[in-house]
Amino acid sequence: MSQITPHSSELKKEVGSFGVLSLGVGAMVGFGWVILVGDWIMKAGSFGAILAFLIGGLMMGVVALVYAELVAAMPHAGGEHNYIMRALGPRWSLFGSWAITGGYSAVIAFESVALPRALGYIVPLDKGYMYTVDNFEVYALWVAAGSVTAILITIINVLGVKFATNVQIFVVVFLFAVGALQLCGVFIGGDMTKLEPFFGDRETGGLAGFVSVLVVVPFMFVGFDVIPQTAEEANLPSRKIGMLSFNSVVVAAIWYMLIIFGVSVALDASELANSELPAADGFAALFGGSKFIANLIVAAGLAGILTSWNSLQMGAARLLYSLARGGMLPRWLAYVHPKFGTPMNAVILLGLFATVAPFFGRSTLVWVVDASSPMVVIAYMMVAISFVVLRYREPDMERPLWIGGRGLGGKLIGYLAIAITIFLITCYIPGIPWAADLSWQSWVIFGLWWLFGLYFTMRVPGGIKPGPLSETQVLQVIEERHMRKKAR
Repeated sequence: MSQITPHSSELKKEVGSFGVLSLGVGAMVGFGWVILVGDWIMKAGSFGAILAFLIGGLMMGVVALVYAELVAAMPHAGGEHNYIMRALGPRWSLFGSWAITGGYSAVIAFESVALPRALGYIVPLDKGYMYTVDNFEVYALWVAAGSVTAILITIINVLGVKFATNVQIFVVVFLFAVGALQLCGVFIGGDMTKLEPFFGDRETGGLAGFVSVLVVVPFMFVGFDVIPQTAEEANLPSRKIGMLSFNSVVVAAIWYMLIIFGVSVALDASELANSELPAADGFAALFGGSKFIANLIVAAGLAGILTSWNSLQMGAARLLYSLARGGMLPRWLAYVHPKFGTPMNAVILLGLFATVAPFFGRSTLVWVVDASSPMVVIAYMMVAISFVVLRYREPDMERPLWIGGRGLGGKLIGYLAIAITIFLITCYIPGIPWAADLSWQSWVIFGLWWLFGLYFTMRVPGGIKPGPLSETQVLQVIEERHMRKKAR
């Protein structure tokens, strides 16, 4: 085994403040808002939907605070892997890391399907019929749009974190420029009477719609945790990296609430019900029904896909690299390109998933993404538990950023984060009234992913106590195993 010690970084520190912030925000602001904003408003009312995102943002903000302290204390590639390792030990670390890896990988694959779907609203992609998967017709041009983009994003990520981050910044700036233009449209063509009803289902006036929106809101914020994954490449004080992970949630929350407000003053209930792309139609209505403006908001949605895709591929690659560097995954995944300083093999593996994904059509990938959502929340819970454990076990651990102070306040934030993540996990348990309705195919994929992860978990050495030297001990045991096999 190559002599790799924990956190002996070969990665280059080339990312500045705005680059770090753009990674987190870009990961959260994808394409979903373009399609779903009308549904949110119809179910919860204009102010009800805004309130749901405010509460959901606060929930994820608490989880982000936990991450902020931990990434400031351990600014290493791999994020969750490092925190759980130190608090709970190597096997629990792989368990939590495997969960977040599944979530990231699925979303990356799905983005390569979401992009041709979004692009299809602007230009026709139904050329070159190939076959049908679960009633979805797969066309060669549709597949090419997703697969070619997957290859380009993979190349961007191999060429270096600075190059990839600069691309991210450019696209995020465009995304928010479009958002600023929409805000101007509110004052030009907005009709405040269309805000009614302020709360409750626009059709029934009930409270159930608000609850249904509130339940799904936290998952629109998945992605802020990309910042801890890339912390080793941030050319910033660790305290600032921690705060940027929290600030990214704040920025994303403001974005979502402004989008909801803009669409609410643009379209009434009947217009929302008949709109396939409420954000695009609403934006166009604010500017007199302009088709160009409608296409511009779709372009912003495409930008959201690219930023989310790029961020998650960067984060997932660093997580795979960190696990391999720690001896928990095949060591070839720890290879770093000698010139570009990027985890090349991990990036290419994820790029391969994204390149192949469009060939399976849209329905199949929906099953994968649905299966991955509870995985992400499980990882969040593991990190929250690790936060509390470390507060008790290592009260004198160097923490450049003390969230909630050194006493009871910080521990209470940790317990609140645990409670929030447990609630989010219940949102997937069958039989719970507010739970999401996952298909049986999604549960099969969920089970298979964990069976595969069990194989790697059982290979992790047992009997190693949690602590700052846990990863070193794992590497020593694996090195000894390797030498014994070599001696035979």
